[in-house]
Amino acid sequence: LFSYPTSPGFKRTETSLAAAKDMKPKAETLRTKVLAALRALPGGATADETADHLDLDILTVRPRFSELRALGKIRDSGKRRLNASGKRAVVWE
Repeated sequence: LFSYPTSPGFKRTETSLAAAKDMKPKAETLRTKVLAALRALPGGATADETADHLDLDILTVRPRFSELRALGKIRDSGKRRLNASGKRAVVWE
């Protein structure tokens, strides 16, 4: 049914599985949008910056970064910027 990272991951709870099932038909499109945003934002972007750029909730966008990293489509630039919570966040490219 699910093969991470091409499908959303989930923890061993019914709510996590339900969320993964709900996201599965949307995940590939969202990964494509995240990749396009990273290409459009000079110098890479954090997950928060990408969510803002796409006008999407960070909780929808952040897992796509994990999937894209696992797929080898993005990498850590080595740079860090503060995110919305004031913590240092990876700048992806």
